[in-house]
Amino acid sequence: MGISAHVWPSRSIGRRWKARNGLLQTQRRHGTVTPVTDPARLLAAYDGQLRTDAETAGAVSVTRDGPLLLAAFTGGRGLISYRNLGGADEHAIRTLVRRALDHFRADPTISHVEWKTRGHDHAPGLHEALVDGGFTRGEPESIMLGEAVALAVDVPLPEEVTLRRVADEKDVRAMCAMSADAFGDPASDRADELLARLSRHDGLELWVAEAHGQMISAGRLEPVDGSDFAGIWGGATLRQWRGRGIYRALTAARARSALRMGKTLIHSDSTEYSRPILERSGLIKVSTTTPYDWLR
Repeated sequence: MGISAHVWPSRSIGRRWKARNGLLQTQRRHGTVTPVTDPARLLAAYDGQLRTDAETAGAVSVTRDGPLLLAAFTGGRGLISYRNLGGADEHAIRTLVRRALDHFRADPTISHVEWKTRGHDHAPGLHEALVDGGFTRGEPESIMLGEAVALAVDVPLPEEVTLRRVADEKDVRAMCAMSADAFGDPASDRADELLARLSRHDGLELWVAEAHGQMISAGRLEPVDGSDFAGIWGGATLRQWRGRGIYRALTAARARSALRMGKTLIHSDSTEYSRPILERSGLIKVSTTTPYDWLR
């Protein structure tokens, strides 16, 4: 099981997946639209288009170790991604976990590593191997998939609330500070990483809602190069503003922007707070994902 390190190139993930598996996205045939609502087909598109290369886009470097991609990002963040574990048994999985940890421990710039598990993967003994290796299990989230057009609807907002995109450093840092406050996690401030990505013009968009000159909600739109998907992430809303349609309006704004980019499908890892909102908009829960975090 060799290891190779390099900066991972961008690839046409969606085009390669379609060539092997057939077109899944919303299709127009004889003037009619065929919607994508089959959970199994959506999950197949997710596995084929959104894992490995897509998850490591924007990384400073990526190292391959067997089925794993070990990605290093700015801000001291590491991520372990894979399409599947290649049928590995418990012993082989323990070996993969140990090797991945050894890799990141050897890099003094990395302070936080995430191993992102999926509920539908065959991964015997993975939970035990991660916990024994020093990872802490996070809260499970729902993998939500569906059509962008289902979310791109008009949502009424409180009169004092406005939405806009942000890109300059002052706004990005204010957005990240507000999001960290909303999540109750100061360590979740990713301003440096987001500013670096914005400088690369990779399609990332940052959206905020404001009231009385204060940011009260925020989220990211991340188109996945070469795929049918864009991701909606970071749906943070200050507690006192929740339940007033602001998160849904931000989601709709991002969905409209995704459609302008030519992205027909949306994906999101959703908490129990945001999942019902996305379900009402037409997204489907196809599986779960649980983060396991290692801190130096």
